[in-house]
Amino acid sequence: MLIGVPKEIKEDEYRVSLLPVGVETLKKHGHKVLVEKGAGLGSGITDAEYRAAGATIIPTAKDVFRRADMIIKVKEPQPKEIRMIRKDQVIFTYFHFAANRSLTEGMMRSGAVCIAYETMEEEDHTLPLLTPMSEVAGRMAVQEGAKYLERPLGGRGILLGGVPGVEPANVVILGGGVVGTNAAKIAAGMGANVTILDIDLERLRYLDDVLPPNVTLLKSNQEHIRRMVAQADLLIGAVLIKGAKAPRLVTKKMIKTMKKGAVVVDVAVDQGGCIETIRPTTHSNPTYVVNGVIHYGVANMPGAVSRTSTYALTNATLPYAVLIADKGYVEAAKTSKAVWSGVNILKGKVTDKAVAKAFRMKYTPLEELI
Repeated sequence: MLIGVPKEIKEDEYRVSLLPVGVETLKKHGHKVLVEKGAGLGSGITDAEYRAAGATIIPTAKDVFRRADMIIKVKEPQPKEIRMIRKDQVIFTYFHFAANRSLTEGMMRSGAVCIAYETMEEEDHTLPLLTPMSEVAGRMAVQEGAKYLERPLGGRGILLGGVPGVEPANVVILGGGVVGTNAAKIAAGMGANVTILDIDLERLRYLDDVLPPNVTLLKSNQEHIRRMVAQADLLIGAVLIKGAKAPRLVTKKMIKTMKKGAVVVDVAVDQGGCIETIRPTTHSNPTYVVNGVIHYGVANMPGAVSRTSTYALTNATLPYAVLIADKGYVEAAKTSKAVWSGVNILKGKVTDKAVAKAFRMKYTPLEELI
């Protein structure tokens, strides 16, 4: 199979979808890899390193898309890229379709095979390609929140962990999954008072065993959310429903009860956000203010720590890329539950229930198409 790695063009995106060692691995399996010139520079990887691993460096994205049987990316195709995608071409990347109707419709029109990292689910219900970036985003949420709590950046002027004689900040995390757990680890390690809200009591019991004593665990309901939002210095949205638009848990009315200079970081923004006042922002212009509360809504947060994120992501994606290249997407989907669950759009039809529900589109079971 001929595999293409274009340079990411989404604003402030510095990750790359394949490492030189990935090129080497795919070559050993009999495949050829085309890498767009400069694709790895944002992660500190040179064209010379790709060449040494056996890749062919291609000067333009247009030529990569024109020639490749499978495109491996990090972020969803941008409008310029959608126009270059061919019928039956495999696109393997993060899509987050449920938050973007125009992307969904564009990929349906393209006739491409859309395999989404974020919905790939293994037999044990883990999300292997979402987990590494969720780990990064959870840790970064606290790092960014702590920064914007500083007074020169508009925050309340609070040190997250306080000092002896001065109380620490209150960090409230909505969701106790991978993002929430990683955020809690960092915030608790910095000495903050941390509260996690989650609807799953078994998950809360597990977290009670593994997290430190300065983390309080609450059953998520509207009363608890209202109360904790009002107390928060830093509010982190960490809610995930696989493939679906995030539920709105925090209303505009709740935001009005927050302290002036408090900070909101909604990691769920790429799935529409779980906080009503959130909207997508960029690393170049990451924040805005609503009712005196700083909102951070960067949709590709891990892109800021591109080298760490690239290595973490490609550690997870490479085995699946090899499987799809070796077997083709049909046989790969039939032999791997993860690949099967990753197919969101095929032959112009939506094959993921959550995406179809988000836009009231017709859902076509994958087994009807392959």
